[in-house]
Amino acid sequence: MSSGSLLAVCRVHVLRPTSDAVGVSAIDKRPADGPVKVYALGLTGDVQADRRHHGGESKAIYAYSQEDAEFWEAELGQAVPPGRFGENLRVAGIDASHAVVGERWRVGESVELEVTCPRTPCRNFAQYMGQPKWVARFAAANRLGTYLRVLKRGTIQAGDTVQVLSRPEHGVTVADVFAGLSPEQHALLQGAGESGQYLSPEIRKVLRRRPALEEAF
Repeated sequence: MSSGSLLAVCRVHVLRPTSDAVGVSAIDKRPADGPVKVYALGLTGDVQADRRHHGGESKAIYAYSQEDAEFWEAELGQAVPPGRFGENLRVAGIDASHAVVGERWRVGESVELEVTCPRTPCRNFAQYMGQPKWVARFAAANRLGTYLRVLKRGTIQAGDTVQVLSRPEHGVTVADVFAGLSPEQHALLQGAGESGQYLSPEIRKVLRRRPALEEAF
């Protein structure tokens, strides 16, 4: 299996006001200095302001790849430092946007995470970025990163190794889910769930719809 590195562990810097029902967003994240503890709902010192859309156990941690960040640096003509997209983990050498649903990672010595579902860009993200038609642009590129749930707690820090421990045979990625599942991919994920593999509520919601829907969730 492949391996990469953890460039930064990011936590909320300041809560920013929003125009939605929640009223604040925790999207403004910055790299932490030193070790950070990981628990069932994410990182110690972090905040999930809107758990309906960006939190809970199946969305405890959000990872984004340095390689995708560099794509956006070229597109935007500006730096995309760790945490800029609201991610908790900035990784290198690991393709978070094309991670397989159910793929398992080990970060550092003890923390184990499982890939659950793609990030869906929202208006708060667009407001924070201040870029024209940002939601549409981010979605069209399908460089979304991935949410993860915590299987084993522990402590992580920048410089840790990120190792892919296992990858389900169905091969359906979080990018596939966001783009719209083909009938074959739908059947593969359905079969994985029926065989006992964990599927997040977000993925199960997708599977209740017909295959190849344009909007995943």
